[in-house]
Amino acid sequence: MEEDMENGRSYQERPRTFSTVRSKSSIPLVFRLLMRINPRALIILSLLVFSGVLYVGASTSPIVVFVFCICTLSLFFSLYLTKWVLAKDEGPPEMSEISDAIRDGAEGFFRTQYGTISKMACILAFVILGIYLFRTTTPQQEASGLGRATSAYITVASFLLGALCSGIAGFVGMWVSVRANVRVSSAARRSAREALQIAVRAGGFSAIVVVCMAVFGVAILYSTFYVWLGVDSPGSMKVTDLPLLLVGYGFGASFVALFAQLGGGIYTKAADVGADLVGKVEQGIPEDDPRNPAVIADLVGDNVGDCAARGADLFESIAAEIISAMILGGTMAQRCKIEDPSGFILFPLVVHSFDLVVSSVGILSIRGTRDPGLISPIEDPMSIMQKGYSVTIMLAVLTFGVSTRWLLYTEQAPSAWLNFALCGLVGIITAYAFVWISKYYTDYKYEPVRLLALSSSTGHGTNIIAGISLGMESTALPVLVISVAIISAYWLGQTSGLVDESGNPTGGLFGTAVATMGMLSTAGYVLTMDMFGPIADNAGGIVEMSQQPESVREITDVLDAVGNTTKATTKGFAIGSAALASFLLFSAYMDEVSSFAQLPFKEVDIAVPEIFVGGLLGSMLIFLFSAWACSAVGKTAQEVVNEVRRQFIERPGIMDYKEKPDYGRCVAIVASASLREMIRPGALAIISPMAVGIIFRILGHSTGQPLLGAKVVASMLMFATVAGILMALFLNTAGGAWDNAKKYIETGALGGKGSESHKAAVTGDTVGDPFKDTAGPSLHVLIKMLATITLVMAPIFL
Repeated sequence: MEEDMENGRSYQERPRTFSTVRSKSSIPLVFRLLMRINPRALIILSLLVFSGVLYVGASTSPIVVFVFCICTLSLFFSLYLTKWVLAKDEGPPEMSEISDAIRDGAEGFFRTQYGTISKMACILAFVILGIYLFRTTTPQQEASGLGRATSAYITVASFLLGALCSGIAGFVGMWVSVRANVRVSSAARRSAREALQIAVRAGGFSAIVVVCMAVFGVAILYSTFYVWLGVDSPGSMKVTDLPLLLVGYGFGASFVALFAQLGGGIYTKAADVGADLVGKVEQGIPEDDPRNPAVIADLVGDNVGDCAARGADLFESIAAEIISAMILGGTMAQRCKIEDPSGFILFPLVVHSFDLVVSSVGILSIRGTRDPGLISPIEDPMSIMQKGYSVTIMLAVLTFGVSTRWLLYTEQAPSAWLNFALCGLVGIITAYAFVWISKYYTDYKYEPVRLLALSSSTGHGTNIIAGISLGMESTALPVLVISVAIISAYWLGQTSGLVDESGNPTGGLFGTAVATMGMLSTAGYVLTMDMFGPIADNAGGIVEMSQQPESVREITDVLDAVGNTTKATTKGFAIGSAALASFLLFSAYMDEVSSFAQLPFKEVDIAVPEIFVGGLLGSMLIFLFSAWACSAVGKTAQEVVNEVRRQFIERPGIMDYKEKPDYGRCVAIVASASLREMIRPGALAIISPMAVGIIFRILGHSTGQPLLGAKVVASMLMFATVAGILMALFLNTAGGAWDNAKKYIETGALGGKGSESHKAAVTGDTVGDPFKDTAGPSLHVLIKMLATITLVMAPIFL
């Protein structure tokens, strides 16, 4: 070091290497085994598997064959996107070195985290097996010859498959982001539009694979059970009861998504908070500066928290919505005595198959500049992506109308399909409204964020007050929108003309399910926008650490700010879909309890003291879970802050580029702490509904109220859903607004970087970090997991 300085070479001029934290291959075992197979043999094996899948699908329904074909074509499209992205250059060697360090850290943590989650999933699988082996069976199961053992093994297999697919979805999200980030950084040296296109297509690859896996998984499971159990043959299960066997798949996906979101969120925000507090506020160095010891941990966190966790999250959202809609479609078809109920049951799979098509068109609509050598001026990436979203929505409206006419037409009510098409339109409008509302409250082009930035000019306290008030205000419009959507869709379903044997309208709940499908009919493109955010964030970090010209950093700063907005909008989108999906699963839970207990269960009376207490416990669960999630970030961030301070004190040459920070130490701290801290809030979410249900079940049997346990759990679920939606909206929007208020000041407004306003905005951003990337995203996963766990565990509450 001294010799280098004597010769006039600074640390800044020397090639930099970054410590790797990976000790062994982090590629999952199944992929490593496939890579060892001869390519020709692999192609033959793939063709055989596809032929077998098509045979099973053809034995089930032509609709399933259609779904399989669309999913297969979509997988080929995702391979095209991968090849296109990976063909782009990685830039100069210093960019590649930084990218490799990020990749090693992300893949190493992914392996460790998912190893821990898989062990917990196996333990829970044994618990589910024990419960189902000793539970009572419903009359429908007895009539079809489906015994306890068969039901138990089916549920456990579904749970483990859902958990596996959710894990693969997370891996795909992380795999592409750690390879695309450096390519976006390199492209930013030439053109803002090219950098945008690479980030969008990289996110599109992950989105298409996640949606495709969710649809493929449910379709294969449905077809396998259909053929294996001989559904609709004499003395066997009816096709309308089959979707209930898929609930375990949704529970497995929710289980993995919750822990992935918790662990990844704690990791990314603890590193981010530690890096910002010491680097920006105390030392006055820029964001992602290579002198900051926590910068690599921060960039790794973007991938494990925002990409891997969000992939698992959206996979779980789509799977839960498909299964709940299939259950309600089957139930309604059975009550209305529809001759061929397969269209109503398989409708969600077709909608999401078309989602793959329209989202692919939307992704391809975003193009680069015509002249590859042209250095284009900075365009507004949000308006470009908004145009792609508008194209996707218009196509989704058309394909949704085609799907309803194809699958939901019935002679009993010839105009019912039109009502359900309008329900889908309600859902699509709701999705667009959620995206627009989230953008309004989190984009610094609009008044709320600019007022929040202005509050920073009077100090840290006023910034915090303004951010909290903005977050609270932002809950109003989404709640009004979701309320109108639920009532409108329910009314359209009720007036569809479908009636039961007694002449009572029965399409209301299914209309709400169709609206949920409409909302998620553009999920592929929405997830693309979400994945764009962390990729752009990482690209900005690589540009800063490799010390590229200021003009390059300006491009990545604009992409990063837009990424914050797209992440906030997709979180709002996810909350809205979680509200609708939970409403559907709640109805399915009441039907399941009624089937097991052989007693009517159509309403929950909160005037009963025990049931009211259940509601209080559900609301408390949301606040306690959020508190523990934020606390976990705070504790881990304290360790990072102390470590970064120690390095700056013990290595004073870091600030002058004479000494290199120990990046690996901060990575190790956040990795171990996040795995440790994710257990407590996750265990709370799983154990609470079971404990409450069992306690009140015992109390109910001692007081002659056989359904008390199930009713208290229903109340708990209902209140938790309401409180969780509001809390998640508040946390996500406030956090996103604080972040973009800081970005707005960094554009030069109110004194720019380094000013007192900027320091106050950094404090607000630090407070908002665990809100928007840990507690908030985990809450909407929690809401759906509570709904699925109560449905799976319904027998133990009776």
